[in-house]
Amino acid sequence: MSKVFILAEVTNGHIAKSTGELATFAKRIGSVTAIVLNGKDAALEAELANYSIDEVRFLSGVDFNSYSAAASASAISALITAEGPTALLISSTAQGKEIAARVSVRTKSGIITDAIDLDSNLIATQSVFGGSTTVHSKVNSPCAVVTLRPNSIEVVSVASTFTVLESSVTEAELGANSTRDRVLSVAAAVSGGRPELTEAKIIVSGGRGTNGDFGAVEAIADALGAAVGASRAATDAGWYPHSHQVGQTGKTVSPSVYMACGISGAIQHRAGMQTSKLIVAINKDPDAPIFDIADFGVVGDLFNVLPQATAAILAKKA
Repeated sequence: MSKVFILAEVTNGHIAKSTGELATFAKRIGSVTAIVLNGKDAALEAELANYSIDEVRFLSGVDFNSYSAAASASAISALITAEGPTALLISSTAQGKEIAARVSVRTKSGIITDAIDLDSNLIATQSVFGGSTTVHSKVNSPCAVVTLRPNSIEVVSVASTFTVLESSVTEAELGANSTRDRVLSVAAAVSGGRPELTEAKIIVSGGRGTNGDFGAVEAIADALGAAVGASRAATDAGWYPHSHQVGQTGKTVSPSVYMACGISGAIQHRAGMQTSKLIVAINKDPDAPIFDIADFGVVGDLFNVLPQATAAILAKKA
């Protein structure tokens, strides 16, 4: 049976939902080994038991959070060289893609980034050129390194019993080039009561049409239990934090529902959200490009439409 490595993503001391998604993809291919950086942790081990995983490998001896992605890539590359898995799956975050690229170079493995699907034969599906083209690709190296967009698959939750292994790593083994960059300080991201953008099942985004007033957008997002996103025009204008930008130069999302409010639908924005399962557009301009990809569209002023929709949602919930 093929062995597949997945890199467990840990957020705020917990296993991120994207790790369960990676495990679900990996199980299509073979046995699943989850790699967890920064040593054995009973709490993380218990959380991983909710997913279909056959083995958990804790890497200890080095605080990987104190180094750049190069150190993590070095340790993972050593494991791949020693054990020869069929694939390494990593969540398609900024850090995840950097680690994947470095592992690919170190192990001479082919790499595919931002995949939205992966079948049992390691054929990946990508949505490229702003979502206008779908590509199916496969690497021909012994190990395929693939990064997968969060929310690309429904997590299969299965109570699992797995083997736990711990490997000790030293700075000397990582190499001088991998440990020369140190992280001196970290500023924790300010977290509100809404879901994290890349993991949210529902996202409500505002654009130029908000005129800087995101009140109606936030109100319907809270009614839906959704995350709030923004177009580049809105973040560049200082109307909303850049950390919430959706698009080619922002975050790529694939929620179950994406509401675009006052967003024209420029190709830059579409590149970051076109793989959403259901797209709802609200715009005053009936010729706005966003309507070309929307499943449902409302031609109207968002300041009239959203309050009515929010009231109806709250009434339904009550």
